[in-house]
Amino acid sequence: MMFIMKNLLEVTNTLSGKKEQFIPINPPQVKMYVCGITPYDYAHIGHGRVYVTFDILFRLLTYLDYKVTYCRNFTDIDDKLLNRAQNELNDKMRYQEIADRYINSFHEDMKLLNCLPPDFEPKVTQTIPEIINFIQGLMDKGFAYRTNGDIYYDVCKLPDYGKLSKRHLEDLKCGARVEIDESKKNPFDFALWKSESEGTFWKSPWGWGRPGWHIECSAMALKFLGQHIDIHGGGMDLIFPHHENEIAQSEGLFGPPFAKYWIHNAFVRINKEKMSKSLGNFFTLKDVFAKFDPMVIRFFYINHNYNIPIDFFF
Repeated sequence: MMFIMKNLLEVTNTLSGKKEQFIPINPPQVKMYVCGITPYDYAHIGHGRVYVTFDILFRLLTYLDYKVTYCRNFTDIDDKLLNRAQNELNDKMRYQEIADRYINSFHEDMKLLNCLPPDFEPKVTQTIPEIINFIQGLMDKGFAYRTNGDIYYDVCKLPDYGKLSKRHLEDLKCGARVEIDESKKNPFDFALWKSESEGTFWKSPWGWGRPGWHIECSAMALKFLGQHIDIHGGGMDLIFPHHENEIAQSEGLFGPPFAKYWIHNAFVRINKEKMSKSLGNFFTLKDVFAKFDPMVIRFFYINHNYNIPIDFFF
């Protein structure tokens, strides 16, 4: 939870699991990075909670006279995007058409929810040189290795891997939440660069390919905010593996802390069940706005503690 009294702000830091007084690294400057959407479909009601939550934090920090630099990305290259382009346009290389469509829709939704635009909204496809340089840095420092044309992060090289999610490598079972790949040193090693056919996607020192999911946010945070930031946020579903792996990458290259405070909002449940397309209870923001004024939805979000699940009846 967040608590404010005059110029005192306390936040619940996922990293420590405790409420802590908010003290920026270089006051009054505050650098905040929030993970954005993968634009392969319309934003849903859970996305709305994420970005209203951090819009409130952005406004609050500004009200307290902090000089906030807010960055929120778009993951505009991803397996889901490629699959959508292949299924809808019969050509996976037209993925950018899909991304542009849903980025425009997302901006419309955020405007209706009265969310202020971030200072930066980078796209992965516009950050490829920085991603390649980041991966090369990890390889040079011995945190990454190449196998079958792909580049993987070696999680065993980081002694405190798992500190955000409170997981320990020795406690994780092989194959749990990950596919077993005989070419990897450890089942939880994750892809930094995925090899692709020659002439497709981007050329790198390791051949043609595209970046893995986790490296993208580390590289964009570095480009727009620097090596060390004050706040990293997102939905609690990103704690593991995404945010855990961001820490591994950024702290492997630059040392701790990547982010001083980690803030995560809880889920929106539909009729007391987890929202899922398979359960038929998946609702986009556009679905909800057709029935309720967007400001009613914004009030619904902020009328609940951000780190406690809320039930939406629809």
